[in-house]
Amino acid sequence: MTARLDPYADAPDRGALRFLHRLNPLAKIAGPLPAMIALVFTRDPAVCAALAVLALLLLVVGAHLSGRALLGLFVLLPLVTALLSFSFGLWADAAPDATGSGILFAVGDYRFTTAALAVGATTALRLAAIVLLSLLAGLTSTGPDLVRALVQQLHVPYRLGYTALAAYRFVPRFGYELDVIRQAHRVRGMAAGRGPLPAVRRHLGYVVPLLASGIRHAERVALAMDSRAFGAHPTRTERHLVPFRARDCTFTLAFWLATAALYAAAALLPH
Repeated sequence: MTARLDPYADAPDRGALRFLHRLNPLAKIAGPLPAMIALVFTRDPAVCAALAVLALLLLVVGAHLSGRALLGLFVLLPLVTALLSFSFGLWADAAPDATGSGILFAVGDYRFTTAALAVGATTALRLAAIVLLSLLAGLTSTGPDLVRALVQQLHVPYRLGYTALAAYRFVPRFGYELDVIRQAHRVRGMAAGRGPLPAVRRHLGYVVPLLASGIRHAERVALAMDSRAFGAHPTRTERHLVPFRARDCTFTLAFWLATAALYAAAALLPH
């Protein structure tokens, strides 16, 4: 799993990974996308909850999740959803509706009703479902794979795609450079002092060397790309292929059908 997250690592053997990791990143975006768009306009909490459960089951069955990710999905996300349900409910119409919703608590003239809680829960479940659907691609794809898929399947100009990939690979480089600068400052005694002001001075002192390092690295990358005639030809030979196979089409169509069936059932069933 570490190699999957390393932007410098070669493409792993997808046969050893669970099925979500073996799918094309575009399939994992295209499949949940209609459901995510529909959720923006959905007011049925059952539909929101069903899509959230579907995404959660796919993540558990089809993805290699770390203990921290599982903790976030099964503990942190429910707690945040419950907190958001209450918070959104406070901003909803607190007056009891015509169906006679009950009053959960009252503070002065304010009445927090079950109807307001239901509105807040629907909004929170909608957000939770959108987050879980987005994690299908976010937790099982890498930036390089997504860029390669955009270039190979959607024919995004490789000059743009691989320039974005080079920028993406600057992120771990900056983290390493920042650690080196911090160590150099500590060796020179420039990191002395406690409190907010010394901390601000230390962080401001990192800006110039980090900027200089970034400029030097960008210059080296630009020279390397020019020496290899990058951008001189309309197409390029791909070293790592991210194909769009039959299983990607199957996953996308199955997700679309499941979403359509869920919304059709919600429309036909009595409320």
